[in-house]
Amino acid sequence: MTTRALGLVALLAVAAAACSAPATDNKNLPPVNPMAASLQSGFTNMDRLIEAAQKEGELVVAGLPRDWVNHGEIMDEFADKYGVKVTALKPDATGAQQLAATGAQAPDVYDLSLDAAVANADKFAPYRVLGWQDIADDLKAADGAWYAGYGGYMSIGYDPAKVAAPASYAALLKPGAAVALPGDPIRTAAGFGGVMATSLSGGKPDAARGVKFFADLKKAGSLSTPDKATALLDWDYLNMARAAAATEQDKPEWRVTIPKDAVLASHYVQAINAKARHPAAARLWEEFLFSDEGQNLLLRGYARPVRLEAMEMRGGLDHEALAKLPKVAGTPVTLTIPQQDAAKTYLRQHWPQQIG
Repeated sequence: MTTRALGLVALLAVAAAACSAPATDNKNLPPVNPMAASLQSGFTNMDRLIEAAQKEGELVVAGLPRDWVNHGEIMDEFADKYGVKVTALKPDATGAQQLAATGAQAPDVYDLSLDAAVANADKFAPYRVLGWQDIADDLKAADGAWYAGYGGYMSIGYDPAKVAAPASYAALLKPGAAVALPGDPIRTAAGFGGVMATSLSGGKPDAARGVKFFADLKKAGSLSTPDKATALLDWDYLNMARAAAATEQDKPEWRVTIPKDAVLASHYVQAINAKARHPAAARLWEEFLFSDEGQNLLLRGYARPVRLEAMEMRGGLDHEALAKLPKVAGTPVTLTIPQQDAAKTYLRQHWPQQIG
């Protein structure tokens, strides 16, 4: 038999074997369970999770503006990477509005403050992402109901042409600065955070001290509005976004600093709707958001990804993006939920009287 004939016989034998042999990719694998609490228990591997999400075809989110810590790019990349349509409803929805939405208006996943997540844990489907071990214990529910995805620090954004670099919040009490909060501290998380950052002393919060700080600003004629402020207290990722926009639009320079004597931290928490209409897509979204790729995309939006330290240790961190963030020199303080509750009660009682 010629060499060519031998080759043909071998090729036919391989083809016959391929046709007769059963597929082995999913051989003996359990059925997919899109309601499972982990990748392994529900899907066995990432490929099966992706396939299940693609069959659902859609992910519904709410409360995620495209310019909020780079979520526009994150949603686009998720859709392109996995072929799952992302429907973004009510980008400006608050956490309470996300949680109250029902039916077709209800998101599959939530992006919430820590206190909102803790108070509504019974509405979530527990799910532990692959990067679970990289999340600090105090930033996740033990059963996987919720887990922090990213955060930041309260900062001072300022116009260096009109304000000397403030080394502390107390420096803003000196004449010359027009100081503002980004919103009403009784109604907005950023406004509340600004008051509480000024209230810190030795790492301890005191809402009365924070209210007095702004009362003193008002008395001195230095309390302003965001559109007229030369110094704005806001989360560092939002002040950094303003700084980047000023550079891109050739507007006056905007710098950002985090006073080392009062480093107030806060995180946004991720959770899956227990009644999600697209449960596999919801789980794939969380896996993507907590992957190195997803965490670096958040970092490029000036947020501090929750897996930052672990990624840095393993060499997966975008150091160029990290270098753009304002430096943190002091010891971070995260308010406990009882501290938040007590402070909010105090502000409701005293802010309108003293500040208006």
